[in-house]
Amino acid sequence: MERYAPGRTLIDSGAIVAISTDFNPGSSPTTNLPFIMSIACTQMKLTPAEAWTAATINSAYAIGLEDAIGSITRGKIADMVIWNAENHRQIPYYYAENMVNTVIKRGKTLWHR
Repeated sequence: MERYAPGRTLIDSGAIVAISTDFNPGSSPTTNLPFIMSIACTQMKLTPAEAWTAATINSAYAIGLEDAIGSITRGKIADMVIWNAENHRQIPYYYAENMVNTVIKRGKTLWHR
């Protein structure tokens, strides 16, 4: 029995994959999204770009909120994190480090390093 969903196989078969922390104390006791993205890359064989898509717009579609969240698009709620990273590929592989530079919620900066 596989421990993780067959992400690579699902994507290669045309499925849309969403990932999240779930923060379920029984099966996923973490709020660390970069860690979940790391699992998606290392265990489910997603590329970093696929993990970002799975964690953002695909997750928004999964909960029926794609018109409001999940991408940086005019008219959507401006909730985002700005990372202190050279590029998107670093985040899943540096999951144990806090690389957050800025947190924006509904267009307002809540925290800045």
